Parts: sequence; C-alpha cells; structure tokens
Amino acid sequence: MPNWKMPAYKLHIKNMVCQRCVMTVENILQTLDIPYNHVILGEAELQNKPGNNDAAEIEKQLKLVGFEVIEGRANMIIENIRKLVREYIQSSDEKNQKLSSFITTHIPYEYSYLSDLFSSLEGTTIEQYFILQRIEKVKELIVYDHLTLTEIAYQTGFSSVHHLSAQFKKVTGLTPSFFKKIGAEKRKSIDKL
Repeated sequence: MPNWKMPAYKLHIKNMVCQRCVMTVENILQTLDIPYNHVILGEAELQNKPGNNDAAEIEKQLKLVGFEVIEGRANMIIENIRKLVREYIQSSDEKNQKLSSFITTHIPYEYSYLSDLFSSLEGTTIEQYFILQRIEKVKELIVYDHLTLTEIAYQTGFSSVHHLSAQFKKVTGLTPSFFKKIGAEKRKSIDKL
C-alpha cells in the first residue's frame, strides 16, 4: 500500500507583523491542540484541515488577539501586499529598487491591477499605505533614541532629513523633534516608578 499523506492546510492570517505575532499564533494552536507544521508571518500551515468546531475556535482565539483569518484570493493578495510593504521598509537592501518593482517581483500581477485592487478594498493607495508604514517606522526609531534624524532618514529611505520632516509633519501634524520631545517627557526613569 502506498504511503499516502494528507496535504497540509494553509491558514492565512491578517495583521501578523512581527516574530511575537508568530509566537502568539503558535501558542494558540498549541493551546487548542491543533497540529501544525510551521507558522510564518501571515500564515499557519496546519497538518490537516480543521473541522468546523476547531475552525470556529481558531478564528475566535485569533480575533481575541487582533488577528483575522483571511478568506478569498483578493484578500490574500491584499495581505501579501501589506506584508511586502513592511518587508520593503525593513530591508535596507531593497531601497535601490522601486516599491512597485519589489511588489511585482513577489506577486505575479501587473502593478496597476494590484494598485486598483488594493485601493478598492482598502480605501487607500499602496503608496499612502507605504507612507503611513514608513512614518510608523520613523516614530519607532525616534522613540528608541539610538539614531540621529539623518541616520533615521537614510535607514527609512528618505532622501534627506528635510524630506523626512516634511512627510512626518504632513502625516502626524508634528515635527520629528517635537514628537521626540513629547515622547521623552511622557517617559519616566526607572527610579521614579
């Protein structure tokens, strides 16, 4: 008799953005006693397709921590675009490649189709989403307080500190310097807690 194995089932998950998210999903699957092969950003590969009760419980537990199960081809494409935008921002190697080229290298569709699909389902353009994600990365780096604004501008792909400051103010209404100042004022030193 041939050694036949049931194919794995991929569960696509929205809002996974970091390694902690991966560990959270792994923990949920372990707690629910759902056998899985691996979990990566945006996806959990289960050993078998879950039954209706297990699927409902997985969905319920994921929603409790801010995740959603993605169904449908268009929604999967949107989530892949979101994931690729975050990867593009994180990767300093990709800055010499345009975002549109980076996306179409990984998703085999015309960029105009992907852009129209994203806009119609998300209510914003890929470029606007990219700017918001990039500004969030800038905020994170400002709060960490390890880099100068020049270094932050370079690391996040802005052409200059002036360009970074203009985009930051347009999106947040604050200058990076003022954002840094109010962030520092809200923090308390450990000995004052």
